[in-house]
Amino acid sequence: MRHISFKDSFFTVLLIVIASLAYNKRSTSAFIDYNEPGSYKVQALSIPAEIEFAGETIQLKEADLIERMDKELLVNTYWQSNTILMLKRAHKYFPQIEKILAEEGVPEDFKYLALIESGLENVTSSAGAKGFWQIMRTTGREYGLEVNANVDERYNIDLATRVACKYLKKSKERLGSWTLAAASYNRGMSGIRRIMEKQQSETYYDLLLGTETKRYVFRILAVKEIIEAPERYGFYIEEAQKYAPLTYTTVKVDTAITNIARFSKQLGVNYKTMKIYNPWLLQNHLNNKSRKLYHIALPEAVGP
Repeated sequence: MRHISFKDSFFTVLLIVIASLAYNKRSTSAFIDYNEPGSYKVQALSIPAEIEFAGETIQLKEADLIERMDKELLVNTYWQSNTILMLKRAHKYFPQIEKILAEEGVPEDFKYLALIESGLENVTSSAGAKGFWQIMRTTGREYGLEVNANVDERYNIDLATRVACKYLKKSKERLGSWTLAAASYNRGMSGIRRIMEKQQSETYYDLLLGTETKRYVFRILAVKEIIEAPERYGFYIEEAQKYAPLTYTTVKVDTAITNIARFSKQLGVNYKTMKIYNPWLLQNHLNNKSRKLYHIALPEAVGP
């Protein structure tokens, strides 16, 4: 057994201390006190005097509005892991969503609505809403999506985004502003209209609302503020650390597919990749008695 001298022990401890200091110096946080380089500080945030959403400017002067904005900024700034994931996923999926919003004539800011609804994941809510846009089964069918045990087009990003656009345009026409349309995505068109009539008010910011809808638009505003200026809120993500934008090509299918795993191999991809690019295909086969035309997404590298 090797004898460990005092000198060896001293240098071992010294190296540990130096490594610890180096790690602490390197560590990132939401905020840095530049008078004490590398020190971690949790502090209150500065609230912008005004913020713009979908071409509509909001003056944050009233105490109630300031506090609501403050709450959502704090929650999303200091829930660092969730916000970093949102920043990364936004880089991956926003280009696809922005393109459809532009084609449908809906302001680009509504991409942040999808972000707060699902975190840009194909999640299912306790009420049964699904996909990036959290569309309920009845709403999806009402707006033309196929929803059954074999196919659920609420998981199709392109189709679900177009359905969300139809709903938002209809809501804006009925309620009078894009901000109210955003609120209706949470409370429903009829629900917002009833509140407006009861309180004799025409703007979201003057309405007395339940907790969830009261927070809803401000959550969108806060996430927009952070995503558009992440460094201001302590988020530093290098370009290489963001998730790569989703690029794909499509093949058209108007027949049934008896075995999707075998079909995938014929197209040069595995079953997992097929399901990642087409999460709306729920089973290992596609029923298609009606000869409906489906667009199957494939990675560009293997597309036809």
